[in-house]
Amino acid sequence: MTKVYLGGGCYWGVEFYFKGLKGVISTSVGFMGGDDTYTSYNEVMLGHTGHAEVVEVEFDENIISLEDILHFFFRLHDPTTLNRQKNDIGTQYRSIIFVKEDEQVKTAKDLIDKIDKLAYFQDKIVTRVELQEKYHKASEYHQDYLTKNPTGYNCHVLGEKIF
Repeated sequence: MTKVYLGGGCYWGVEFYFKGLKGVISTSVGFMGGDDTYTSYNEVMLGHTGHAEVVEVEFDENIISLEDILHFFFRLHDPTTLNRQKNDIGTQYRSIIFVKEDEQVKTAKDLIDKIDKLAYFQDKIVTRVELQEKYHKASEYHQDYLTKNPTGYNCHVLGEKIF
């Protein structure tokens, strides 16, 4: 099993879509990429901790590749907007990919270059790719939020396949 941490705006919608993707074993929502050792939703929401809202996606590489996971991720959000997804504005909503090793960084950056060369999006992708840091799992209230609250806020829509 492999894990990747994906930030693409509010984590509720990203988690909702990844839960149904074949090859995904589990998901959880939380925070990564900040300067402090502990954080909470209320602290991150203010945008002062440096953390991004992320979804931990655990997947089986025998069923789905990291590249396919990332391709799906780029279909879920606008990776060309800096620190923003629709009404969600701030560094906590940045488009970011956290991976475990340098080979995965290369996979992610190669995919970004490929999508940019296709000019699929009007603007260039601004998604950052970084090595994993400490993951802070969000409270139970935020886990599977849209499953528990089907009319809850979701700024994500699954777009067409890029290639």
